[in-house]
Amino acid sequence: MMNFKVFAVLSLIALAACQPRTMPQLGPDGQPLPVAYRIDQREAAEIPARVLQQINMLRANVGAPPLMQNPQLDAAALAHSRDMAAQNRAWHWGSDGSSPLDRARAQGYFGTLIGENISETYENDIQTLNAWMSERDTRDVIMDPTATGLGVAWYQEPSGKIWWTLLTGS
Repeated sequence: MMNFKVFAVLSLIALAACQPRTMPQLGPDGQPLPVAYRIDQREAAEIPARVLQQINMLRANVGAPPLMQNPQLDAAALAHSRDMAAQNRAWHWGSDGSSPLDRARAQGYFGTLIGENISETYENDIQTLNAWMSERDTRDVIMDPTATGLGVAWYQEPSGKIWWTLLTGS
């Protein structure tokens, strides 16, 4: 009876080793193609607080004051994320010619706008934040010591592409 159990276990191990392994699909540059990150309802509810927490930890490391979520900046960020998707272009100008300041004012924000970060990606919020932190100009928007408010939003296309917008102001 013992030999049968050992044989059965060894057979299962051998069969498991025969399973085909899924290799990531490679692009023309030899790098793995991005896998779309899907934002479900649970994630959508968690993203703003998670981004704010991560940014405030980064700012605390350099002695910068924490940011607070600002609903007007959130609304301006959402409007721009949707507009970039409609234009199919990641840039700081709205389809109506609006600037980041114009969009913030249109949402009722009358503080000083410090900057806007944008991204067209298949990556999640933390990967996008890491990309912004790796570049001086986008890092400066996040780390500006005079900033007090944060707006962050996204629009995800059915294809999975995500258009991110982050605004800071004081």
